[in-house]
Amino acid sequence: AFEMSQQAPSIDTLLVAVGGGGLIGGIAAFYAGRIRVIGVEPEGAPTLTAALQAGAPVDAPTGSIAADSLAPRRVGALMFPIAQEYVDRVVLVSDASIRAAQNALWDGARVLAEPGGAAAFAALHSGAYTPASGERVGVVISGGNTTVTWK
Repeated sequence: AFEMSQQAPSIDTLLVAVGGGGLIGGIAAFYAGRIRVIGVEPEGAPTLTAALQAGAPVDAPTGSIAADSLAPRRVGALMFPIAQEYVDRVVLVSDASIRAAQNALWDGARVLAEPGGAAAFAALHSGAYTPASGERVGVVISGGNTTVTWK
């Protein structure tokens, strides 16, 4: 989060993939409401979505092409209050959108991202998250569990 704030100090919104919640929890705590932090989850692994709806971490489905990085059974108990306070909302993306985002990252920028790493970009690329006019959006692309065989 600190590195993002130094390299892109004028963003309004940051899209962050959610698995167990450690990454988004740290980012949300760092920004503490100074920008919008939007969580992105695969439709097949809506762990933070389920927790926010229930008001507490609960078991959620764990299926997705991003299951190795974004599909724990539930979000972490320590990060959950941070998410309640500082995560603006969560959007869901399909596996097809994640795969299309991987392709777009490779074709457009030669970034080889695992499915979990491409999920946040999938929200923007697919239209699951649509920025307002003039909104400056950052996207966290993370992870290293991939090979060229996905293409």
